[in-house]
Amino acid sequence: MTATLCRAEEQFAGLAGDWDGLRRRNRSATPFTSHTWLASWWRSYGQGGRLRIVLVRENGRLVAAAPLMLVHRPLPALVPLGGPISDYQDVLLDDGCPRAADALARALYAASRSAVIDLREVRPGGAAERLYAAWPGARRRLTDSPCLELPGVPMEEMLRRLAPASAKRTRRKLRRIDELGIEAHAVTGERVADAVRTMLRLHERQWEGRGVTPEHLRPRFVAHLVRATARLAADGDATVTEYRIGDRVAACDIAFTSPDLVCGYLYGADPALRERKVDIATMLLRHDAHFASATGRGTLSLLRGTEPYKQRWQPVTSVNRRYLLARRELAPVLELHAAQAAARDLAAGALREHGASGRACTLLSRAAGLRAGR
Repeated sequence: MTATLCRAEEQFAGLAGDWDGLRRRNRSATPFTSHTWLASWWRSYGQGGRLRIVLVRENGRLVAAAPLMLVHRPLPALVPLGGPISDYQDVLLDDGCPRAADALARALYAASRSAVIDLREVRPGGAAERLYAAWPGARRRLTDSPCLELPGVPMEEMLRRLAPASAKRTRRKLRRIDELGIEAHAVTGERVADAVRTMLRLHERQWEGRGVTPEHLRPRFVAHLVRATARLAADGDATVTEYRIGDRVAACDIAFTSPDLVCGYLYGADPALRERKVDIATMLLRHDAHFASATGRGTLSLLRGTEPYKQRWQPVTSVNRRYLLARRELAPVLELHAAQAAARDLAAGALREHGASGRACTLLSRAAGLRAGR
C-alpha cells in the first residue's frame, strides 16, 4: 500500500481513468464524487495552491481517494471538493479492498497536520463511515442536511402512498398534463449541452421575482453544469429530459444516477405551464419514478431540503452525516469547529420554527461552506 498527496491540477486531471474505475468499485458512490463532476467544479470554483487530494494504491491500483481542498476560515480545514452545489459528498473506498479505509485514515492523518478534516453531506452508508471508524485521532460525528427519498416505483404505486383524496387530486393533475400533450424526450449526445443551457434559462424565468438561488445565475455555475452534465450523460451517470408541447420545450430537468439511486438535481420550466394549471413537480416525479423503476434503481432522492411540495408524497427523511476528524493534539480545535457547526444548525432550527422554507434553512446551515468554497 502506498499513499500520495496530489496538489497539482494537471496531476488531478490525469487521474480520470483510475478515479472512475475506483468509483465503480465503491457501491455507495454518487456522480457527485465522479472525476467529471469534481474536476469540472475545481475548474470553475477552485483556488490555486489549495488542492489536497489523498490517494492510496495497492500494488499500483487506486483503492482509496479523498478529494479535498484547504480552506482557512473560520479555522484551517480540509473540506471536500464540490462545495455547496453538491448535495452528497464523500471519500472513495474500493469495496473489494478491506485495508483501504485503514490506509486512507493513516494517509489523511499524516496529511492533515494543523487542519481539521470536515467531511460534509455524507449520505448514510457512505464510504466516510468506514473512514470514521478507522480514524486514529480525535473525531466527531454530527448531523447535516435532511434529504427526502421515495422508493423507485412507478407512479401508480406512488399514488398508493397518498391519502385517497390526495391521490384523486394527483390523478387529475396527471390527466391535465396528458390533455395538453406534454411529452418527455430524452436528450443525448451533442444536444445535451444546449439542453442544459435551455434548462438554466427556463429556471431563471420560473423563479423571476420569487427569489432564485443566486449561484444558479452565475457564469461559473453555468459553465460547470453544462460541462459536467454533458460528460456525465455520455458516461451514463446523468439523464437530461425535455418536456415538449409540440416542438416547443416547456420544461427540462437533470437527474444524476448511480446503481441504486436517481437524484433529481435541477429543472427549469416555462412560467406559462403554471398559468395552464400544470403541476410541474408531479410531471417531473412521474418521469423520474418511471425511470428509476424501469432501470431497477431502488431509491428516488429529492435531495436536500424539506419543501412542502416534496412532503406531500410521504417521503422518508434521510439525514446526511458530517464527520470531523483531526490529529489527537488538535482535539480542542475540533471541538471548537463542532461548536461553531452546532451554532449554525441552531440558527437554522430557529428559522424553521418561524416558517422559513426548508431550502432557506439548508442554505443557512451551509453558509460557512459556501464562503469557504469561494
